[in-house]
Amino acid sequence: MFDKLDLANHVNSLTSLFAREKEIAVEGDYKIHYAFLSDLAKYDFSSAPKVKNIDVEIIKLSKAGVLKIDSLYEIFKIIKYFIYLKKYAFKEGKIKSWLEEIVAPSEIVTELDKIDNEGKINSSVNPELFSIERTIKEKKKQIQTRLIQIANNQKLATYMVDKQVHVINNEEALLVRGGFNHIIKANIVGRSASGFFYTVPFEINKLKNELEHLLNTQSEMIYAVEKEISLVLSKFILFLKFINRAFDRFDHYQARVFFAKSKDLEFVLPSDSQDIVLKSFIHPALHNPKSISLDFRKSVILITGVNAGGKTMLLKSILSAALMAKYLIPFKCNKEETIVGRFKEIDAIIDDPQNVSNDISTFAGRISAFRELFKKREILVGVDEIELGTDSEEAAALFKVVIEALIEKECKIVITTHHKRLAALLASNKKVELLAAIYDEEKRVPTYGFLQGSIGKSYAFETAIRYGIPLDIVNQAKEVYGIEKERLNDLIERSSQLELELELKKDKINSELEALCNDRKKIAIQKEELKKALEDEKSRLNKEYFDAIKEAKNAIKTMDSKEAHRVLNKANELYKKVQEDKTAQKEDFKIGDSVKYSNTSGVIEKIKDDYAIVNCGGIKMTFLLSKLTKSVEIKKKKTIKLDVDKPQRASVSIELHGLRVEDALNKLDIFINDSILAGFDEVYIFHGVGSGILSRAIREFLKEHPSVKSYESDKNGAATIARF
Repeated sequence: MFDKLDLANHVNSLTSLFAREKEIAVEGDYKIHYAFLSDLAKYDFSSAPKVKNIDVEIIKLSKAGVLKIDSLYEIFKIIKYFIYLKKYAFKEGKIKSWLEEIVAPSEIVTELDKIDNEGKINSSVNPELFSIERTIKEKKKQIQTRLIQIANNQKLATYMVDKQVHVINNEEALLVRGGFNHIIKANIVGRSASGFFYTVPFEINKLKNELEHLLNTQSEMIYAVEKEISLVLSKFILFLKFINRAFDRFDHYQARVFFAKSKDLEFVLPSDSQDIVLKSFIHPALHNPKSISLDFRKSVILITGVNAGGKTMLLKSILSAALMAKYLIPFKCNKEETIVGRFKEIDAIIDDPQNVSNDISTFAGRISAFRELFKKREILVGVDEIELGTDSEEAAALFKVVIEALIEKECKIVITTHHKRLAALLASNKKVELLAAIYDEEKRVPTYGFLQGSIGKSYAFETAIRYGIPLDIVNQAKEVYGIEKERLNDLIERSSQLELELELKKDKINSELEALCNDRKKIAIQKEELKKALEDEKSRLNKEYFDAIKEAKNAIKTMDSKEAHRVLNKANELYKKVQEDKTAQKEDFKIGDSVKYSNTSGVIEKIKDDYAIVNCGGIKMTFLLSKLTKSVEIKKKKTIKLDVDKPQRASVSIELHGLRVEDALNKLDIFINDSILAGFDEVYIFHGVGSGILSRAIREFLKEHPSVKSYESDKNGAATIARF
């Protein structure tokens, strides 16, 4: 499917960041994985080291086998990476909590120091081993030096073919002519194509025997260390299996996070609906593309219009977004406004299925593909050139009925076609959305834009001219096609142009309306700010008034009558000014006004004298009118009425035995909703006994379900009874 939708390179770029090869899908709850990815994306941590698969090594350890140093090194790299992650400063979150649960046994941690970062035994573990390694290096150097000395011996110069040291059958040798034995004693280890001899001098053999003895001793020491480490690891097989799986899980996370950051991509969590709303989506295979914004909430979207106008790529983009969201593969889009549903399966009927060897024609192959769709439910499928391979009129009638039947099976379908008959037949269906590829008449090129609610013209003649077909040939074709049909195409195009103009006008009006709404908000904010400033000024004047009164009283106490009269006059002037401000700013309130007192808002229900009774979110409070200010009107929420039909085939029991936990809980959720709508008070959920994983998950689900009052297991524990 990734190949069909041109996503192979995108996916390969992601998988190249895996620490080891694995499938692209992440097993488990995709919502939990999304939460981990969102949490992990906040940090800049080191990527996981490249490691080999250790499944075989774990099996060997479980059978008391001894692993080689390189295999032990692969296991240690995994454990050391988790130790690094645990030390990293992850803040509170899912990643931190999960890592805290991973605790390496202290015995294994002790063994980690025995192998260095290059995968070799640490010299501090066995100093004697380190000494032998150094002796081996010196012995190899001694052999090399002696061979060069022999090759440069003047007595042997007559017999030397060249002065190089050759490696024959893993042995270092000299290439000499016949008669060399008169000068030097040596073993012949090979013959050249020219009849010369590859020889190893006897004295070199002696040095090699000494080297071999050292290597054997080294191997024995290394084996002792390997055995010691393997013995420790074999005690913790369950831990090794656990951390091996945990590493693969984190590998999925870290690769996706680094991939998203490197290309500025977004993760989109699949929604529980089947809606697909794309905003500024860009298909990964395109370079310098035009982004796609699309609202696909209906069951079918039918794309018509100009050749090479991007219809097929739009189909692939819709399916690609759903496929990438399903596997939590990041892509370019406006994340905040993009919605992608989750589908059980995603299919694409794109390629020409014609196969001569299997006696399948193009149309027969297409019909075979549609036959398989009738076996499935709740899938997303894309069909490119739906009428390919047969008469378009007959195909339009056939596929009209087929598509409507698939709609009843809750399938979501993306269709491209050049033929307008099928679009006309489906146009009246409320579950079908029409989409037309837009053509620039003035420039005579596709715009790669799309117009919803319209049927598009194919522009076959214009495309032919654009790709070099002579104009007189195209004009002859137009005559054969017929004037009336060409007029019909012109009407279709004119309709599309009017639709496009209407959309542009709507966009302009919406922009202006949004600007007006923003202006109103700004004015409301300014009004609140002015009211606050007024209240502050009134408070300041009141303070000055009372300060003046205080001064007057002090003056009276000192018996300074002139000063007292002066201060009282000043105070009265200030008080008069405050009262004038209050009178000027007094607001007229009426029942139903939205008002505000400090941070409390409500609606006036009753006014009596200078007081008002205000309903503040269901609580009635009394305030002085002078303390209230008008606020922005609180719009009442519209009451939404839902008419839900009772399910026709509701049952009092459901069989979940043998299902995976995720699939079982999805079915159980639908079953409970249907049972409640049917009016059942009690239902039976059969899940079997088994290991108890499924039954525990079901009881936990029932415990959290808001509509379930109680539940209990039956006598043998193979079923659970739920009551609503």
